[in-house]
Amino acid sequence: MAKLTAAKKTPAAVPAEKKQVKVASKAKSSPNGSALSIEKACESSLELLRKLDLEPGLQADIQWCLGSYRADGNPIGLFQMAERALAVFEREKAAKNKGVSTKIIGELAKALKP
Repeated sequence: MAKLTAAKKTPAAVPAEKKQVKVASKAKSSPNGSALSIEKACESSLELLRKLDLEPGLQADIQWCLGSYRADGNPIGLFQMAERALAVFEREKAAKNKGVSTKIIGELAKALKP
């Protein structure tokens, strides 16, 4: 008599693929911690510049550099714009502009440190 054999299930293959996907997405999400912090710092400084209606040229430059960074991953322009924004915020803080907090100045300074 011929024996009937059932097809074997391979449940281990499916979870292994899922694990690989999770690991790959984690690696993509944090390529460089300092680059991510400078990106967030530039985004928040751009938001504040728009809110206070300060330095429209700097706003445009930051926006362009953010797009460039997202396209090529090179944060050098973000660091340059963060330095310019920090100088503007320090000047406005000295002029006692109530919209500029020490928190945003601290975030920018921290993001600029190597």
